[in-house]
Formats: sequence, C-alpha cells, structure tokens
Amino acid sequence: MSWLARLCAGACIVATSSLSPLHAQTYPDKPIRVIVSIAAGSVTDVIVRAAAKDLEAKLGQPLVIENRGGAAGILAGQACAQSAGDGYTLCVIYHSTMSYNPVQFDKLPYDAEKDFVPVTRLFFLTEGLFVNADVPAKNVAELKALAQAKPAGLNFATLGNASFPDLFRVWLNNQWGTKIVGVPYKGGGPAAQALAANEVQLTRFGVGNFRGAMDAGKVRMIAIAADQRSKQFPDVPTLKEAGLDYPGQGWWGLAAPKGTPAPVVEKVNAAFVAVFSDPKFAEFLDKQLVVPAATGPADFAKFLKEDRKAAEDLVRTANTPKQEYKSQ
Repeated sequence: MSWLARLCAGACIVATSSLSPLHAQTYPDKPIRVIVSIAAGSVTDVIVRAAAKDLEAKLGQPLVIENRGGAAGILAGQACAQSAGDGYTLCVIYHSTMSYNPVQFDKLPYDAEKDFVPVTRLFFLTEGLFVNADVPAKNVAELKALAQAKPAGLNFATLGNASFPDLFRVWLNNQWGTKIVGVPYKGGGPAAQALAANEVQLTRFGVGNFRGAMDAGKVRMIAIAADQRSKQFPDVPTLKEAGLDYPGQGWWGLAAPKGTPAPVVEKVNAAFVAVFSDPKFAEFLDKQLVVPAATGPADFAKFLKEDRKAAEDLVRTANTPKQEYKSQ
C-alpha cells in the first residue's frame, strides 16, 4: 500500500470513529421507525403504542410504528436485520425471534446473534391456556379427554409453524397422544378473534389479548402460565397445578440493527427503561397482565444467551426436528 493510500485509510478511520459521538449528540433529529413483530391490536402492539407518547417526549421525535406480524417473528426479524444501524430503526422482538427460531430453523433470513444489538428487555408475558366457550371442557383434564376422544378434531391458534404457541401444541400432542391441528395467525389479537368465533378451539397466548373475549363470555381460560395464581383470576389454576409442567416463559424486548452506535443504544435504552419503570405505566402493564422487566443492554444480552439455551432444552424435550425455513 502506498503512503498516500495509508494516509487516506487512516483519515477514513479517524473520520468514521468521530461520527459516533457527534451522531449521539444530535440523535435523534428525525422520526424513528419501530418495527413490531406482531399484528396490530395484539397486547404487545397495544403496549408499545401506549408507551409511544412518553417515549416521544423523552427522545424528542415521533415514533412511527410498523407492524410486521406472521411467521413467528421471522418477517420482522428480517426487516430489522436489513435496516441501517443508524438508530432510526428499532425492533420490538420476542422469544421466538431471538431464542426459538434459531434453534428450530435452518436458513433463517437473519442471524439472531450477529444482526442485532440488544437494547433492553421490556416485559414478561403472563400467558393462559384458552378454549372457546362452546368447547365442553371446563378444565385441563376434561380438555385432555376431549382431545384424546377426537384426536384430530381440535384446532389450535399459533403464530406460525414452530412458533412458541405451536411448540406448546406439539408438546401437548406428544404428551397426550393427540393430533391437535395448528392454525397460524399474525398475532394474539387475531388469534383471540378466531378463538371467539370458534375457528379454532384452543390456544395459548398472553392473557391481555383475550380480556374482551372473556368478558363477552366467548372464551374461557382454563389454566394460567405463571408460578402462582393471578390475583385477577384466582379461580384459574396454574399450568403446573393443572398437570402441565411446561417450562419457558414469553418475553418481549427491544433491539436495533447491527452497527447502531453504543451511545445511541444507551440513549434509547434510557428512554425505554424510564417509561417501562414508571409506576403509572406499571399499573397499565399490570392491567394487560404483563410484568415489567426493563434492563440495561449488557444484562439483556446475557439474558438472550440464557434464554436461547433454555429454548434448545425445550425443543429437545418437545422432540421437534429442525427444519429449513422457506420464505413466505
């Protein structure tokens, strides 16, 4: 390399390295796109939109929410991975995106470890096992008997093949010797509508998606995925109490595309942690039956590694073979 080329290369490095602090000082100076890996109307979408006003006040720019539901979060993960790492795309991700998809699919259109910068975990889901009100099963034991009497007669709402709800369905079939059929939807909201309309007969999703259908008497929760019974639903047993000792808990968090400068990540993290830690917003989250769990970027990165290991163990227990992802 000539001395001129070395000089230019050095100047480029200096110029590039000086961009991050300056970028962080002026960031953000235009609207920020937020990709949400679930359909509009689902409980996570409702929560993100509710938080947007306070987040905009802290960041000083509007948040443009873009829903990319379907395919167990793969479509949203791909969109995020292909976006510029400049801080103007943020990605609301969850357990399927980062933990389950990588251990269940070959040829994903994103790399969960390399294509994202962890920003913060946001909350844990409180999930429930739901049936349509016309299903003649008032508890898990009766549902098991019904499923075994009609091995292929029940449909289960999922987020797509090999998604977390679908993994639970497969696990149930393995445990019960049944053939419950998975039907994909783009989010908890559409799944709740399908269950209320009896398009499907059972499912497992975040409880907040089903409050309206439960209040209308169209859907019944027969178990709750929690360490102890909910104060809001004291008569509903936990999955473990109902005889379904199924590990794993759903969560949602925030990431940015690779290359996003650390000072920008810290600024975004501070805004989200402040909002999701606010006592008034925590009250709102409690009504949605989710548990706030905001973290720093490093703690979230550590959590992601641990959660992916737990996903590997669960997939092994469910005995589901890895499959090739085919774009939709």
